[in-house]
Amino acid sequence: GSYMFKETWNIGVILLFLVMATAFVGYVLPWGQMSFWGATVITNLLSAAPYIGTTLVQWIWGGFSVDNATLTRFFTFHFILPFIIAGVSMLHLLFLHQTGSSNPTGLNSNPDKVPFHTYFSYKDALGFIILLAAL
Repeated sequence: GSYMFKETWNIGVILLFLVMATAFVGYVLPWGQMSFWGATVITNLLSAAPYIGTTLVQWIWGGFSVDNATLTRFFTFHFILPFIIAGVSMLHLLFLHQTGSSNPTGLNSNPDKVPFHTYFSYKDALGFIILLAAL
């Protein structure tokens, strides 16, 4: 399975958590009652972490309760996280092209393998140039 390539799998899991974090901070941005209590409950879950939990929650909140500072921080996280996700996605693809993705059937399909770089790199670059020209 995919878990055998530990680096690739771990980067994929980190990518999952980053996407979930982006969705969560985006959910809080409308700043209604549901958003407020969602932010309060979910961020309070971090207080269960030993030793650093309450400090971490107060850092995320920007104070001792969910307030305007929290909204500003979540807006900043919501803006920055997609760029981090793009970088981690590129790193994940780099690891995938190095190790190859897993085959659900468990059969080895290496004889038909086409190397990613040069063939797919040029193909993707040409598609990107055509897309830019169409815009």
